[in-house]
Amino acid sequence: MNLLTILILAIIIYLIAYRVYGNYLDKLAGVDEKTKTPAHAMSDGVDYVPAKAPVLLGHHFASIAGAGPITGPIAAIVFGWLPCFLWIVLGCVFVGGVHDYFGLLTSARHKGKSVGEIIGQYVGKQARTWFLLFAWLTLVLVVAVFAILTASAFAANASVATTGFLMMLIAVGMGFALYRANISLPVVTVVGIILLFVSILVGLNSPFLYFNQITWTWFLIIYIFLASVLPVWMLLQPRDYLSSFLLYAALIGGVLGVIIVRPTLVYPSFTSFKTGVGYLFPMLFVTIACGAVSGFHSMVASGTTAKQLDNEKDVRLVGYGAMLIEGVLAVISLGAAAMLTQEGMKAGLAEWGGAVGVFAHGLSKFMAGFGVPEQTGFVFGSLTVSAFLITSLDTATRLGRYCFEELTAEAMPSISNRYMGTIITVVAGGGLAMSGQWSAIWPIFGSANQLLAGLALLSATAWLAHLGKNFKITYYPMAFMMLVTVAALINLVFTNFGKKNYLLGSISILLLILASFVVYNGFKALGKLQEKIAAVKD
Repeated sequence: MNLLTILILAIIIYLIAYRVYGNYLDKLAGVDEKTKTPAHAMSDGVDYVPAKAPVLLGHHFASIAGAGPITGPIAAIVFGWLPCFLWIVLGCVFVGGVHDYFGLLTSARHKGKSVGEIIGQYVGKQARTWFLLFAWLTLVLVVAVFAILTASAFAANASVATTGFLMMLIAVGMGFALYRANISLPVVTVVGIILLFVSILVGLNSPFLYFNQITWTWFLIIYIFLASVLPVWMLLQPRDYLSSFLLYAALIGGVLGVIIVRPTLVYPSFTSFKTGVGYLFPMLFVTIACGAVSGFHSMVASGTTAKQLDNEKDVRLVGYGAMLIEGVLAVISLGAAAMLTQEGMKAGLAEWGGAVGVFAHGLSKFMAGFGVPEQTGFVFGSLTVSAFLITSLDTATRLGRYCFEELTAEAMPSISNRYMGTIITVVAGGGLAMSGQWSAIWPIFGSANQLLAGLALLSATAWLAHLGKNFKITYYPMAFMMLVTVAALINLVFTNFGKKNYLLGSISILLLILASFVVYNGFKALGKLQEKIAAVKD
């Protein structure tokens, strides 16, 4: 099988889905471009700042992508490339895209509030509290993990570190040029892109930042604190917008390279139902998260993105569209791994620095097809991944701050502000990053993330049911994600206790209890809503 064939197939399916299924979602939800969004109604110049559709798409895509659509498919290919491909395509269209769409729209319809607040309104206050606590802890884990991965990438490659640092400075300049000097978006964009590629050339030819991982971790801790408390237009929004062009370049380079090189998929299409990762069901659907569906996306959509939504008509492009773009990236990442044999894959993971190295190696092979030196392509691929990581890192910090503020707003209003919320989130995440204790929890992160997805779909289902609309399009994906998560957690309980890893086993049990509590309250609320609807009809 040729990689070009499955890539073209995926893109065609995504284009049709965006046009047909996306249009259906708009009609079902009653999207109205005349509706005043929170970004306008609650504009404060800090968090609620209207952003033009291309800027918001760039921010959202750069924030949700992370390393998930790259590492997930590469880790899951042990089952064979075919089941991975099917889940990426079908998951994006019917689960992940729907999940992100309603995560953004429901938040925009509720003053930019998080999924937790929406659950509190339609499911119950207790469910809201437990969800926000769970979401905050998950985001702390994201901060810790991405801080370590970004710091290690910067420490290992001064070219990547130098370019990444220069991008931060360029982004600040773009923010002031756009929002304070009132320079037009096209002009700021062109200048920003030119400076971006200048920074890449500087990084490749004259890197000047050589620090160890600990030093870079401290730098990132300071950076994410600033990214969380500063007005969104000053750093977070323009940095993510600028990064998006780097990510788009990697996507375009990968697609063009595949068209020219037309690499053959040599990895088996299917290996075994049971592998070292576990059973195909449920572990495939937990291992490939961001490339198909990810609960983290709902936190981004209902956290930073909803507060910047300029017009409701942009929901399809930003919410549903960004997920489909991420699906293309996941297919390219899968192809980078499927170009290798099983033995070559094992060697590549060891020699190139894990899944990120396998992706960078594959991208360098693709880009070599149109004349880019493989070493340059490898550095570019590594830089692209680091851009994914840092955009998710700063967004996760801000989202953690939002969750903390909502969690403490009533009980502890004195600490429910952006400074305390950021400090506590950064200290918790940074402490884990410094201590290395995050690695003990990482194996269950996939399950926790997918649990978030199921709960976000639960909130969308409750909202649609409350409005008396057809909620099956969110109900069935929700039920599937709940089933996957519970099965994965049960598997992890037995696996970890069998290995006498009592920490992971205990955490898995806690997550099962939490999932059961929220799901029980969710279905109970849905039952009551259905009774009210039936009574009205009668």
